[in-house]
Amino acid sequence: MKRYRKPVQYIVLAFVILIGGYAIGRSFFHTQEVLKPGSEAPAFNLADLKGETHDLASYKGKPLVLNFWGTFCPPCRNEMPALQKEYEKWKGEGLQLVGINLSEDRITVQRFASGVGAYFPILLDRNKRTEKLYGLKEYPTTYFISADGIIQDVVVGGPMSEEDIDSRIRKLFGR
Repeated sequence: MKRYRKPVQYIVLAFVILIGGYAIGRSFFHTQEVLKPGSEAPAFNLADLKGETHDLASYKGKPLVLNFWGTFCPPCRNEMPALQKEYEKWKGEGLQLVGINLSEDRITVQRFASGVGAYFPILLDRNKRTEKLYGLKEYPTTYFISADGIIQDVVVGGPMSEEDIDSRIRKLFGR
């Protein structure tokens, strides 16, 4: 019996490596793409920092800027003040801006938002379901969605400047 122990161990090890490699490969090479302009924005239902639920349908009829971000992401951190300024500038005309944090805890997100001066609604995507629906590959990713729920523009990466955000918001309002 001892004579077969080593070969059996090697076979088991090879099997474990093969299965692990397959699982890792599937996660890295998953083919879902970031949604493109002209696509309908997928529905979501997420809690904000106070525990209140928000869904995409509640924003219908108003232009929406949807920003996916994380506290661990320097470009996300750098563009937050510009997003806040543009939100304050346009919210009187009906613009909605929502930040969706990518699976971090509420306290960390609250501290971060206060620290960078972000006071627009921030939702928590704890199970990454919304992130997957939108096909995110990089942070930050920002969707500019028209009042009828159609994605008009997508910016992957960042940080965006106030001028860049402003020009995209103007397009949402047809200006």
